[in-house]
Amino acid sequence: MQRSHRDLVAWQVAIDLVEGVYRLTEGFPSEERFGLATQLRRAAVSVPSNIAEGAGRIGEKEFVRFLGIARGSLSEVETQLHIARRLGYINASNDVDALISRLFGLIGGLINHTNRKIEA
Repeated sequence: MQRSHRDLVAWQVAIDLVEGVYRLTEGFPSEERFGLATQLRRAAVSVPSNIAEGAGRIGEKEFVRFLGIARGSLSEVETQLHIARRLGYINASNDVDALISRLFGLIGGLINHTNRKIEA
């Protein structure tokens, strides 16, 4: 089965998340340029990258494995945003928070759907 990552809503929303994270981190203090801002951006970029890599692999089990990695990166983003808020680098980021919540659901749904295909 050929699967294009660009057709996956989870990948599309993850790209939106990357854009949102980059915009949020533009306002970080200069001393964080190579610290938390970079870490946050890398974790955000990892989400759509792992979805894409998994979609490009052969086999459903590999796809699920990379979706799990993407979900782990999403948890990193969520944690790092929490840290940035506690440090006062950002205020509420409701748009990014909404994207994170939506992505958790989308990735979880993809994992469940793909696991059912594996078991069938």
